[in-house]
Amino acid sequence: MDKTHYEEMVRNLNALEKEALLKDKALYLFGHCNATETLIDLLLERKYRVCGILDNNVLKYETSYRNTPVLPPNTILESNTEHTIVFIAARAYSSMAKQLRMLGFVGRIEKLVDYNSYAEYSLSEETIRRKGQRIERGLALKQKLERKYPEHFKILCPFSALGDVFFAMSYLPHFLKKRSIERYVVCVIGNACAEVVSLFDGVLAEKYDQKDMDELVQACLYTQDSHFFIAHQDRPYVVNLHKALYVKCIPLEKIYCCGVFGLLEDTRPIMPTGMKAYPKLCDINKGGAVVFSPYAKSVTTLSKDFWDKVVQDYKRKGYQCLTNVAGDEQPLDGTEAISPQISELQSVAEYAGTFIGIRSGLCDILKYARCEKTALYPDYNYCDTKWKAIDMYAIEGWNNLAVGDEYLERLRTGDTVCIHPDGETLQNIRE
Repeated sequence: MDKTHYEEMVRNLNALEKEALLKDKALYLFGHCNATETLIDLLLERKYRVCGILDNNVLKYETSYRNTPVLPPNTILESNTEHTIVFIAARAYSSMAKQLRMLGFVGRIEKLVDYNSYAEYSLSEETIRRKGQRIERGLALKQKLERKYPEHFKILCPFSALGDVFFAMSYLPHFLKKRSIERYVVCVIGNACAEVVSLFDGVLAEKYDQKDMDELVQACLYTQDSHFFIAHQDRPYVVNLHKALYVKCIPLEKIYCCGVFGLLEDTRPIMPTGMKAYPKLCDINKGGAVVFSPYAKSVTTLSKDFWDKVVQDYKRKGYQCLTNVAGDEQPLDGTEAISPQISELQSVAEYAGTFIGIRSGLCDILKYARCEKTALYPDYNYCDTKWKAIDMYAIEGWNNLAVGDEYLERLRTGDTVCIHPDGETLQNIRE
């Protein structure tokens, strides 16, 4: 969950607390995802009782997060309606709320995060007024961009997702060549995504915040302007393309290549040429260091116990342990913080010799790094699919490891965890 949406969730939760609406209530959450787990962390920190996570995926039943069980949605009917609140922090609020009502739940449902602020179904005067203002702002943003780049084709990357932007940039030149487009500008959200664009030399980038991007995208969808292209694989920008990822388990990179850009399956991605050397490489033990990357916006976190164990194993073997951090993120215990630019991260990983990170967009950016690379995946089924996260997002040429309850139990019983720099998969070694 990105910072903007997290802050929105906190504000909405604070407002409910201020009205004393949460006192003595049984709290449920609908939809097991990263945002839901973040919300559970927040609720438990504030000493609330979370009764369960409602989810449609039967493969998640009998699992839990921080002792909060994953349950079928109809479980909610067993609760006292007057003393129950269902929070929805997932993207599919409308369909989830509708499902609860169709089940017969008449209690309070709270939407804590507004991901798609234009997807509001109401004909009230207030809604129409606000949406009218939104349309005006979106059209103004579109016109401003057209004035600045009058002869350029505009590519919009509508979410702050590093991996998605990286894949878009990897195949965009083929798409432009097919359309005989020479001048273009790529519009992204925030500095990090702009850094990803800069990995591909000579590409113009315009930065927006999420709110402005949403309004710009809506204006482009409304006007159906053929000089704009929304480079994304998910709804509402394309129709049912996401099902190829969810139902067929087609790799995300191929979704961009074939689905978003309409290229042949054997199209080769364009290599990034804007990688730079980290200026403080001399502070890293060449070939004897490990870079940990434990943070991601869209992936559920791995436990502190897990990371503590891995760090201890590498320190005992003499490795220098580094944690890649950004903003207010804290380094793992026993490691040194390091904050290279995105364009410098490959040089850091290659110089250190080993990279271990939770599966995120940074892993996609390090796709071509010449070092030992391990991607870690929470061991659960992705959204409402039958696929594990590792099934959908495994990276060719990497060590791909699912970290679930069984694996964590080994840690608790004394097994060590070391991912060896000789190309072998992770091994467990009895202390």
